[in-house]
Formats: sequence, structure tokens, C-alpha cells
Amino acid sequence: MTMKTYDVITYGRSSIDLYSNNIGSPFEEIKEFGAFVGGSPLNIAVGARRLGLKSALLTAVGNDMVGKFLLNFLAKEGVETAFIPVKDGARTSAVILGIEPPAKFPLVYYRDNCADSKMTIDDVMKADIAGSRLLEVSATALNIEPSRSAAFFAAERAAEAGVPVLVDLDFRADQWHDPRAYGVTTRAFLNYCTLAVGTEEEILATMVKDPAQITIRNQQISAPEITGNIDEAIKAVLRTGVQALVVKRGAKGSSVFLKDGSVIDVPGFTVEVVNVLGAGDAFAAGFIYGYLQGWDWYKCCRLGNACGGILVTKHGCANFNPTYQEAISFIESQGGF
Repeated sequence: MTMKTYDVITYGRSSIDLYSNNIGSPFEEIKEFGAFVGGSPLNIAVGARRLGLKSALLTAVGNDMVGKFLLNFLAKEGVETAFIPVKDGARTSAVILGIEPPAKFPLVYYRDNCADSKMTIDDVMKADIAGSRLLEVSATALNIEPSRSAAFFAAERAAEAGVPVLVDLDFRADQWHDPRAYGVTTRAFLNYCTLAVGTEEEILATMVKDPAQITIRNQQISAPEITGNIDEAIKAVLRTGVQALVVKRGAKGSSVFLKDGSVIDVPGFTVEVVNVLGAGDAFAAGFIYGYLQGWDWYKCCRLGNACGGILVTKHGCANFNPTYQEAISFIESQGGF
């Protein structure tokens, strides 16, 4: 068996995250922010690295101090940054978040002219996708050109090299000019994917045909309310190239739906919530670790649930991802696998 240089390469958005230090304060009354890093693919790359995997991030930053902030953090974490181009004339993305647990987390994205949306096919060609055991792609990268075609090209290169592709459905309604565009584009991309991970709302969003099906909650990080038949949406996803669809349900745990119709339900963990942002990315990192170790679906999701459960008790995202030993100790304290 040929040895690979990387365990996982993640593709998509990256940002500086400014999180309220005044836990519980309404957004308009925030006095201080903590500076962290974020963006789903960045979070997953860091989470995977802390668990012991060799990870690389395929994103872009602006020629600015924020980009240097991100690259400095990633270098210290040991995440490969060789595939991160600097885009002159674009800005590194930013996110500002209020924290009002347990359920209110007002969120503002600053992604106009953001560097990671400027990723090109040429950038992807410079990345060693064939040298990775897995490619993970955030669906937000499909929202605009040139990052959309670059993402499809990355998936094509992975398929040619026999590298499985995992898509994080990552539906952010305000990043799409029309929610139906998310569905059309993501459905096409799913045909390149071996694995898909998302919430029920995100899975429903892949099948939206009528904008009336979506109710946007103002400035909330939780997914929009989406009407539809979740069972039919799951079946539709499994009619694409996806071999396994993983549904994240927060404290309720997670489930794996397979093409043969079987379902594996995995219980979650009860913890005191501080900040839910990034929990799904921590889950993905844990799940990917188990998948690449050859674990069964139950054990993969149990580790994912633990990583997400730990993260929601923390202030931020990537900065607080657990190590493998921390995750295992948490699981053992909660009854084991």
C-alpha cells in the first residue's frame, strides 16, 4: 500500500473569529471580543491535527495582517499551509459572534471580496490531493466562482486518484443569492462524494425547490427553519454518489444512513453549553479520525459526538478542539464507546 503524505486535506473557508467575551450579553451591549480562528474547513483541519492526523488546509487568505494571524496559528498547530495562496486585492474573511447560551448566538459574516472565494483551479492543481487519504469540502465553497469550479475540480482530482471525498453540507443561507442555488449546486457535487455530513436542516436544504420552504432566522447561527420530508431528503442524497450520510443532531447524537437502507443511531452527550459554533466541525474531525482508522460507523460517530460535546463547553472553535486523549477520557467518563 502506497504511503500518503496527508491523512486529510480540507477545502473552503477560513476566517478570524471575534467572539464576545461578555457571555450572556446582548450583541449590542458587547464590550470585549476574543480573537480566534474559524471557518469550517480550518476548524476540521485543526481538529484532525489535534487528534493526531496529518492535515492540510486548502484555502486562501488576503495580503493582510488577518491572513498572517491565521497562517501563524496554523503553523503552530502543525497544519500544512503550503497550499494556501495569498490573494492580492482580496481580504481574509471575518466573523463576529455574540454568545447568549444556551440557544442564542447572533452571528455576522464579513465575506465580501473574501480571499477564500478566489480559490482557482490553478490553486487546486498545486495541492497534493492524490497524496491525501481523504478530501473534505465545505459546501459554502460552492456558492460563487471561482471557488465553485475549483471545488469541483478538486473532487475530480480526488476521484481520479481513488481518494474518498467527504462534503460538509454547511448551508449558510446568507451566502447564497437564492437558496435553490445551494440545492442545485450541492446535488451536483454529491455525485463526487463518498461521504456527506450535515444537520437535518442542511439535508432538507439540498432538496429545496420553493423559497417559501425556508424561513430565515434573523442573525442566528442555527440553520434556517426548512419545511420538507426529511426521510425523502435522506433517500434523495443516498441516490447520488454518497455511500453514507451522517446526520448531526447535537446533544441527541448522530445517525448514519447507508445505501442499503440500514441506519446506525449513536447517542450524544449531555453537557453545559457555552457556545455551539464549531461543534459540527469538531464532530467532523472526530468522525474523520475514526473513518481513517477503519473504525465502524458507531465508533466513528461516538468519537465525533464526544469532540462536539467537548467543544460546546468552550469559548471558541478551532482554538479549543480536544486532543485524542482528551476525547477518549471524556468518552470513558461518560460510559465509554
